Amino acid sequence: MASSADVHVRICAQEIIKYDLEIKALIQDIRDCPGPQSALVELNAQVKEKFNKLRLRIQDLEQMAKEQDKESDRVAIQTETESQWKQMLSNQTAWRKANLACKLAIDNMEKDELLHGEENHNTRQRKATKENLVETSSNITESLMSISRMMSEQVKQSEDTIGTLATSSRTVQETNEEFKSMTGTIHLGRKLILKYNRRELTDKLLIFLALALFFATVLYILKKRLFPFI
Repeated sequence: MASSADVHVRICAQEIIKYDLEIKALIQDIRDCPGPQSALVELNAQVKEKFNKLRLRIQDLEQMAKEQDKESDRVAIQTETESQWKQMLSNQTAWRKANLACKLAIDNMEKDELLHGEENHNTRQRKATKENLVETSSNITESLMSISRMMSEQVKQSEDTIGTLATSSRTVQETNEEFKSMTGTIHLGRKLILKYNRRELTDKLLIFLALALFFATVLYILKKRLFPFI
């Protein structure tokens, strides 16, 4: 039966996948957006909201990794967290490219409208579009830098975890060598005890034979003294 912690990890991972798919769909909508500028602004607002939610859930998953009791579970969740940070970074890059593509489409649309005598109106709209896109690009760049810093911290944590595993492995190996040494000592002690037991049995037998010889001699002397005619 799965533990409560495992259930929370699975739920968190499912929500991350959900937000990732929603972001990809919105990025595709931006690529296909023919305008106007208000539609692009609305799509970017939705993407930004999804990224914020996704970032929080990845951070939750990162925290769950730290709370794992088993080292193998901790490493597995940290690996998944790194993968999700990389996927988020890839989505950020795709978002930026989609905005640039949409800007190009809007610029082309404005050029077409300009040819139809709407020069002043379209000039103001193009200026507003460029300003908004510059702001959006700046926000995306800031998000990319933030994710890069988080990934650097995650890589450092992974290196520390690998170092801990290496230390644990050496400790287990040293313990195994000590166990082998103790086993050899115990085996040698057992041989010595068996040897001493055999020696004790031999000594007892010799003492018994000596006593028997002694008593036989005494009996022989008594016989010769008391019954010389026998």
